[in-house]
Amino acid sequence: MKASAELKPMGTITAQLGQRVEVGDGPKGSRLLVDVTSVEVEGERIRASLAANDAADWLTMAADGSVGAVDVRFTLKTDDGAFIYVEYGGRADLANGLIATAPTFQTGDPRYTWLNHIQAVGAGALGEDGILIYTLYEVVLTRD
Repeated sequence: MKASAELKPMGTITAQLGQRVEVGDGPKGSRLLVDVTSVEVEGERIRASLAANDAADWLTMAADGSVGAVDVRFTLKTDDGAFIYVEYGGRADLANGLIATAPTFQTGDPRYTWLNHIQAVGAGALGEDGILIYTLYEVVLTRD
């Protein structure tokens, strides 16, 4: 028996990137901390924005600077008052400003517990203005 996956559109994540701190080379590679100053999530089932000043990417870059390992965390507050913790890893094509991520969500609010059960993927593009826009998809699995 096999399984297959379908991507169901969820909406968009728009993030404004802020200050960058170059930590330098360490045992896991060259670390770059990127502050995220705002986040907006818009979709049919959710509208939310950054709940606190907790958003950042702890990016680790390859020695040649061509690829980065994304490590992002933040907390959202929905337009109806729920809190949702978001974290994702992924890969960044640093030369082209393209990013593939795999977000997961955690919440105790019964209106949004459906998020606790899904795996999402994001296709992101970074603009020259420091605005990062992800198209967000839910991964729907089926047995073949």
